[in-house]
Amino acid sequence: MAQKLINNVRLGVFVLSGLAFLILLLFMIGKNKSLFGSTYLLKANFENVQGLIPGNNVRYSGIQAGTVKRIKIVNDTIIEVSMMIDTEMQNIIRKDVVASIGTDGIVGNKVINIIPGIEHAEIAQEGDFIFSKKSIDTDAILQKLSGTNNDISEIVSGLKITVQRINNSTAMWELLNDETLPKEIRQSAVNLRLTTSRAGIMADDLHNIIADIKAGKGTAGLLLKDTTFAYNLNEAVIKINKVGSQADRLTTDIGTIVKGIQEDVNSGKGTAHAILKDSLMVKNLNTSLDNLRKGTDGFNQNMEALKGSFLLKNYFKRQKRLKQKENLQK
Repeated sequence: MAQKLINNVRLGVFVLSGLAFLILLLFMIGKNKSLFGSTYLLKANFENVQGLIPGNNVRYSGIQAGTVKRIKIVNDTIIEVSMMIDTEMQNIIRKDVVASIGTDGIVGNKVINIIPGIEHAEIAQEGDFIFSKKSIDTDAILQKLSGTNNDISEIVSGLKITVQRINNSTAMWELLNDETLPKEIRQSAVNLRLTTSRAGIMADDLHNIIADIKAGKGTAGLLLKDTTFAYNLNEAVIKINKVGSQADRLTTDIGTIVKGIQEDVNSGKGTAHAILKDSLMVKNLNTSLDNLRKGTDGFNQNMEALKGSFLLKNYFKRQKRLKQKENLQK
């Protein structure tokens, strides 16, 4: 009886041990642990692991290379990820590789993708840290796609309303059915080409004008290039300024004279007052001018009388012939 109990206990211990080993085996397989192959440790620091957990796959150029062993928060900006890499990859993975966090498909489990470096650096050893880069946040991409989808929906709604308005618009269909419209558009295109051609000709002419000016041709060229002409023009401007200054002085002098005459007239002194204000003097001046005119008339009459005198008659005839001779010679 005792022997049978011992056998039952041994059988129970064996079954429990087998179950425990089976459970451990299943756990190790579920965590993608290497049960029979050797591994070595590599580390990488990330700012955000985006849901990465221990047991997720590590891939090198798309090839399964190991699993995530541990995730440790170093500080508020650095998260350390430890990876168990198969030793068969030890001679392949170098120190200049770059690790990033991705996903299996669009919504699959997180994985660490290791990308080879550009330069041939040294082989990564046990416990080395490899470079990492910030991965694309799929949640942000999905949110952005959702916003873009909403925008596209609004655009489609607007296009739908626009198409409905076009279908209900008789003016638009009349415009589209107008057979003369293509001819007018073609004519407008011809006119546009002509305008462009003329604009090109005008541009060439303007280029030629500018070239002539640079060469010193024409009035503008003389102004810009001929230093002698510019000097003469400067001298002329200086003389004009001098004439203007002299005119200013002359105006001042005339103003002074007029002011003096006005003072004489207002004060009752001087010749100007006598001419403009003294009526007696004006009367005497008029009398003198009248007498002078009468004397001149008398003198003319006396000269005519002398021309008919026998003493001077021959003299005046000779003078007349000389004058006629001079006129003929001219």
